[in-house]
Amino acid sequence: MNQNRADNRPAKPPNLILASASPRRAAILKEHGFTFKVIAPPEDDPSALPDNLPPAKFAESLSIQKATAVARTLSEGLLLAGDTVAALGNEIFGKPTDRNDAESILRAITGTTHEVITALTLMDAETGRTMTRHDTTAIVMRTLTDTELVDYLDTGAWQGKAGAYGIQDHGDAFVQKIVGSFTNVVGLPIEMLKEMLDEWTKDTG
Repeated sequence: MNQNRADNRPAKPPNLILASASPRRAAILKEHGFTFKVIAPPEDDPSALPDNLPPAKFAESLSIQKATAVARTLSEGLLLAGDTVAALGNEIFGKPTDRNDAESILRAITGTTHEVITALTLMDAETGRTMTRHDTTAIVMRTLTDTELVDYLDTGAWQGKAGAYGIQDHGDAFVQKIVGSFTNVVGLPIEMLKEMLDEWTKDTG
C-alpha cells in the first residue's frame, strides 16, 4: 500500500538552468518547488528574426534565441528560457524602451481585449535537443483615464514588462477579466511547463 502511494506521487521537478533575468519567472519556479540556477542570456535581438512573424512565433523564436545563447556557454544541463509579449491582433508589444514607448503601448491596449503570449523553450545544452511551446491568455483591460495613465507612468512600474504593465502589480486597477493562465501573464505558465517536463521525461525515458 505504501509503495503504491509512493509510486503515484508526482516526480520531483528536475534541476533547471533558468536562462532569464526575470525575477518573476524565478519566483514562480521557487513557489512550485523547482531547484534551479540562473544564467541570464544577452539582451534580446528581435532584429535577427524574420519580419512579420505572428506573435506566438515571435515569442517562440526569442525563447529559442535565449536558450541557444546560454547553451553555447555550457557543456551540459537542462535550460529553460522564456519570452512574453502582449499582442493586439498581429501587433506585438514587448518591453517598452522608455516612458514614451510605455505610454504608446498602454494607449494602444487600454479598453481592448488583447492577448498575452508566453513561449517556453527547454534545451539540453549537451545534445541540443529542444522543445518549445507557447500559452495564450486573453486580457480584458478597462479603459484608463489620462490621470490614471500618467500616475502609473510616473511610478516606473512599466519598466521591464511586456505590454508595459504587470498583472501582479496593477491587475486589479487595469484588468476586468482574465481568460486563461494567470502565471502565463506573469511570465511563466507553470501548468504548461509541467506538461512539457512530463513529455520531456517520457521521451527521454
